[in-house]
Amino acid sequence: MQLRKGEKRKKGCRRLTSLFRCTPATYLPQSRYNGGVPFRIRQFGKADFDTLWRIDQACFDPQLAYSRPEMAFYMRRPGSFTLVAEGEGVGVPGNGSSPAGIPGFSILGFIVAETRRKGGHIITIDVVAEARRAGVGSALLRAAEDQLLRAGARAVALETPVNNEAAIRFYKQKGYFVEKTVTGYYSGQLDALVMTKELARSPVG
Repeated sequence: MQLRKGEKRKKGCRRLTSLFRCTPATYLPQSRYNGGVPFRIRQFGKADFDTLWRIDQACFDPQLAYSRPEMAFYMRRPGSFTLVAEGEGVGVPGNGSSPAGIPGFSILGFIVAETRRKGGHIITIDVVAEARRAGVGSALLRAAEDQLLRAGARAVALETPVNNEAAIRFYKQKGYFVEKTVTGYYSGQLDALVMTKELARSPVG
């Protein structure tokens, strides 16, 4: 499933090796399963960048896909974070083993999100074609919402092209509703829907 991102911003080309701190793979406590094949979600590691960028290029047409500097810009903005989903024994052509993960696992997708004061923002969700409809996108979105909630966000917003019916349907199933339409949001050519969701806190006790 293709789910898309915020507006593109052009940034000057910089050496990618200097853009990220070297962080080890940090696994979130839960793992997800589909048909007996586990996949897990973890925090982004510096060595993941090239694989994530290739996945983004494969998921979206040139009008929506990020350049390397653009993707790096969003991933390193203050308040932003990236979560990676990797599956055990899942063959993904051109992907290979997870660079920052463990042997035998391949990256299936990722999500980039950020906190904005009391709100959250989903910048992009990318899932490889071979792993769609396996719950990867749902797990990534849920994990990001949980992290945004822990950071103090009370609501979350995202943008998706008006013609991406699959993404719109997916987000509505996850509790998002259309707030407004932004004309020419993508490169001045394609309109976007702004969708939002209230983040509910679990009751205490």
